Amino acid sequence: MSDTTDSIDPTGSTDPSLAAAENSAPPEQPVAAPEPAKPGAAVGSAEVNLEALLKVPVALSIEVGRRRMRLDDLLDTEEGTVIELDKLLNEPLDILVNGALIAHGVIVLAQDRFGIQITDILSPEERARTL
Repeated sequence: MSDTTDSIDPTGSTDPSLAAAENSAPPEQPVAAPEPAKPGAAVGSAEVNLEALLKVPVALSIEVGRRRMRLDDLLDTEEGTVIELDKLLNEPLDILVNGALIAHGVIVLAQDRFGIQITDILSPEERARTL
């Protein structure tokens, strides 16, 4: 055995040149976080196609009201039966996109068709809570 002690690197090697190289490495510098991608900006080598995203179909629905009923009460309904809903007569209706509440509005007549006039659009935070 020799008098000199060999340095052991983290891999278990007893080669003194490897241990010296490990000790002489410069300290790691903090890496800055990348900037978030902007709409239409290049992501890697592919471009984000905003036009294609804007053409995705969504389901828009207007909810007049709701009612929970027992099955036997539902089976007793017939033509002319009035089912009372949870909304009041002058209360704005819910506007949903893909089932998520996004706004409120009132019914209007647009020529010979029903329409809805938007009276209130939920904030992004409120919309996120309805998901």
